Amino acid sequence: MKLLTHASALALVASAGLGLAGKAQAWSLEEAAKPYAGTELEVLFLDRPGYAAAIKMLPEFEAATGIKVNHTTVPYENALGEQVRDFVAGGDLDIALIDLVWIGNFAENGWIEPIETFTANADLADPDLDMADFFPLVVNAFGGWNGTIYGLPFDNYSGLMFYNSCMLKDAGFDKPPETWADLKDVYGPALTKDGKYAFALQSKRNETQSADSFARMLWPFGGSFLNAEFKSNLMSPESQAGLTFRQDLMQYMPEGIVAYDHSETVNALAQGDVAMITEWSAFYSTLASPETSKLGDCLAVAPEPMGPAGRKPALGGFSLAVATQADDAEKAAGWLFIQWVTSKANAGKYLELGGVPARQSAYADPALAATYKFIPALVESWKDGVPEFRPRFAEWPAITEIVQEWGTKMMLGEVSVEEGAKTIGEKMEAVLAEAGYYDGKKPLAQ
Repeated sequence: MKLLTHASALALVASAGLGLAGKAQAWSLEEAAKPYAGTELEVLFLDRPGYAAAIKMLPEFEAATGIKVNHTTVPYENALGEQVRDFVAGGDLDIALIDLVWIGNFAENGWIEPIETFTANADLADPDLDMADFFPLVVNAFGGWNGTIYGLPFDNYSGLMFYNSCMLKDAGFDKPPETWADLKDVYGPALTKDGKYAFALQSKRNETQSADSFARMLWPFGGSFLNAEFKSNLMSPESQAGLTFRQDLMQYMPEGIVAYDHSETVNALAQGDVAMITEWSAFYSTLASPETSKLGDCLAVAPEPMGPAGRKPALGGFSLAVATQADDAEKAAGWLFIQWVTSKANAGKYLELGGVPARQSAYADPALAATYKFIPALVESWKDGVPEFRPRFAEWPAITEIVQEWGTKMMLGEVSVEEGAKTIGEKMEAVLAEAGYYDGKKPLAQ
C-alpha cells in the first residue's frame, strides 16, 4: 500500500512525539506503571537471538513495573496463523508480533492500535521515546501502514554477507566479492572443491524461499514482483535475469540447498562447510559465539553484493504493537513494555545480549564496530535498502504460498524459470483481482 518516503517518515515519527516536551522531569516508568501493577500480558516470541535477548531483559522490566510479560515461543511458520486465529476469536494476545509483510493484514483488519493512542497520553508516553532516532526506513517498513505508525521496530534484520575470511584467503582472495557476478564467476569455482562450497542460499519451501531466496535475486538485477500497474513484473528481462542467475549459482551451493532453512545455512558457514552466505543481521551472534561456531577470527561481514541495478540488500524484521482486543489496562501496560524494550536507553543492552536494535544512536560509537563486525554493513543497508523488498499489502500471506511452491519447483528443475515466473504472475494477479485492486475497490500501492 502507500509507501512513505524517508522525508515523510521522519515527519510522521516526529509528529508522533509532539506533546512530550516538558514532561521529562515528571515522567518515570515506575510511576507510569503503578496503575497497571499486576497486569499480565500475552505475546508470541520466536526462537531467535533477538527474542532471547528480550527474555533476559524482562526481569528488569517486571521488577520496575509489576507488569508480567508472558511469552510463548513458536516457530516463525506458526506465528502468523496463531495470531490471526487469536485475533479473529477475540483471544488472549495483548501484543502483536508483526513481520513487515503482515502489517497491512493486521492494520486493515483493525487488530492493532496506532501508537498515537499512547504517545498522545502524557501519563504513558516516555519523553525520551525519540521516534526520530529509529532508522526511518525501518520504522516505516516494520510498523507503518498508509501514513500511520502502529508498531515500534523490535527484531530488526538486514541482509548481510557473512563469510569465512580464512577460506577466502586460502583461495587467493583478500576481500569478499563486490558483485553477484563475481561471486558466481570468480569466487564460485575457486571455493567449490574438496567437499566445500562457495555459497549457500537458504531456500526452504516456506517464507525462506520467497523472501530469502526468490526476492533476494529480483531487486539487484532490476526486477520486482509487481510493476507500476500492480501487475506481475516477473516476466521482465530484469526479473528473468535475476531468477536465471539463481539457477546458475546453484552449482556452487551444497546439494539439497532447497531444503536449507536459516539454521542449516548459518550452521554450514559456522562449521566451515561453505565460504559465504547472505543472511539476516540477527544471526551475527550465532556466528560469533564459540559455542555455536568454529569461525572465530575468520568471521567477517560485508554488505550484500551488487547486481546490475546496484546494491539492494534484503530487508526484514518485526515490530511490536498493542492489540485492540486487549482491555484498557493491558493496552497501557503493553505500550509501556513495547516502549521500554525498544528504547534508546535499552538499545545498548539489547545489542550486547544478541539483539539488533533499530536505534541510530546505538551505532554512533565507532568503537562498537570493532566488537560487532556487522555494524558498518548494517548501517549502510538501512540507509539504502528497499522498503518494498517483499510487498507489504494484506494479500502477501496468500501470494507468498504461490511463490514458495513455484519458486521451489524452479530450483528443483521441475519447471523452467520462464514457466515458473509466468505461473506465479498469473496466480498472483488472480489474488489481487479478487481483492479488488483492478476494479478500484482497493487503491494500488504507491
